[in-house]
Amino acid sequence: MKTLRLILGDQLNQNHSWFNTVDENVIYIMSEMRQETDYVKHHIQKVVAFFMAMRDFKEQLSSKGHHFIYYTVTNPENPQQLKQLIEQAIEKNQINRFEYLLPDEYRLDQQLKEICADLTIDSAFFDTEHFYTTRSQLKDFFKGKKQLIMESFYRMMRKKHNIMMVNDQPEGGKWNFDHSNRKKWKGQPTIPHERGFRKNVTEILKELEEANVVTFGSIDPEQFSWPVTRADCLSVLNYFCNELLVHFGDYQDAMHEDQKFLFHSRISFAMNAKILSPKEVVDKVLDHYYSHKEDIHISQVEGFIRQIVGWREYMRGIYWKEMPDYKNMNKLENTNKLPDFYWTGNTKMNCLKHAIGQSLDTAYAHHIQRLMIIGNFSLLTQMHPDEVDKWYLGVYIDAIEWVEITNTRGMSQFADGGIVATKPYVSSANYIHKMSNYCGNCQYSHTKKIGESACPFNALYWNFLAEKKSHFKDNQRMAMMMSLLEKMDGEKLAELQKRAHLIIQDPDAF
Repeated sequence: MKTLRLILGDQLNQNHSWFNTVDENVIYIMSEMRQETDYVKHHIQKVVAFFMAMRDFKEQLSSKGHHFIYYTVTNPENPQQLKQLIEQAIEKNQINRFEYLLPDEYRLDQQLKEICADLTIDSAFFDTEHFYTTRSQLKDFFKGKKQLIMESFYRMMRKKHNIMMVNDQPEGGKWNFDHSNRKKWKGQPTIPHERGFRKNVTEILKELEEANVVTFGSIDPEQFSWPVTRADCLSVLNYFCNELLVHFGDYQDAMHEDQKFLFHSRISFAMNAKILSPKEVVDKVLDHYYSHKEDIHISQVEGFIRQIVGWREYMRGIYWKEMPDYKNMNKLENTNKLPDFYWTGNTKMNCLKHAIGQSLDTAYAHHIQRLMIIGNFSLLTQMHPDEVDKWYLGVYIDAIEWVEITNTRGMSQFADGGIVATKPYVSSANYIHKMSNYCGNCQYSHTKKIGESACPFNALYWNFLAEKKSHFKDNQRMAMMMSLLEKMDGEKLAELQKRAHLIIQDPDAF
């Protein structure tokens, strides 16, 4: 019996049990499909990274004897659509059974169910063997509870997988060292140069041009530095442990004009493409920590572990619990469009210039740049969450819908009304000044609230609270800010709102 097995572009787990044995009756199929390059406009580096990673995955497993059908994006036999790809391969190769790994995007999950329903041969699906949790584990954990608090889920995960636990208690006496993870980086300690690979991607860029794949963002054809092979991804993980982990927690929320990556690992693409598993990343980090406890404080490690075991698994669980309705949520009823500078980085607001410019240049920004600079501005100017979703999904190299939409529509834009976050993550310029050096070289003053030289974030912040106050009247975490709003002088608030409306009407002018 001949079996066809589908591997999607974000299912590059070389350690999957499918590959434990070589079976001459099993054919694996992979394809660089226009279906996937075109459903949203992607950053050029994102498309290049996925195609390169897919090709290396195929080469590595082919060298071990596994049989592959692989279509590049320019192959004339590539049908470019998933349904036609599967049906064509089944007919050409006289396949008797079709198997696939569970996709992590709802649209692909639905599509594969529909495809299999139309097949005349047997079909089956299997787990990707990547995550700590199943799709439904979070839903089961929170059954009967009113709020889906990440911290309680995180503690359960730590206990269940015996991660940093001592006799059923958290190592170090605390579950969460978040308050130790908020330092501003002021030039010290020294940040080692990022671990890069400088690959030449000229040929694959020619193929994308030939195929007329529309992308955005920039790329240096001779200096592509993202890890896309398993060997390179493991090298980056080792580099993080040896050089960056010692200061990661302290400065994970910091931002700086001259440092794009600070002490961040840059392994999110490797994990979201499943080149590295969360367990091997966590195990490697913990092994290094326990071997160097005299040099590394627990707060550095816990902050990293929380992002993977807590936040990453939590967001995936939220995605599968709330989809497909989640994709259409807009609880704050925001309707504005993205400004042009989201595609160019050309703005006088220095924090946005750097955060967006870096995103366009590298397909990367860390979580605070995404949340408290770009996301903060997007929410304060009341952009439609659909517009914000598409931009975030396209621009970041690690953006796959299951992780992007919950972070963007949920935590960043509060469009889900509080499923993910207990309050909207908005701030005035004070937070940006506290966590970065962006304000120092900005033509706007972070201390001024009114006037042409005042930071736009200040007026936008108070206008947002005023215009959306009906949404927050029962939100205890917003009570203090609502109280301050009520006490504010009416004329001052009116002046703040007048300036905010000018910014919202023409954000590209600021």
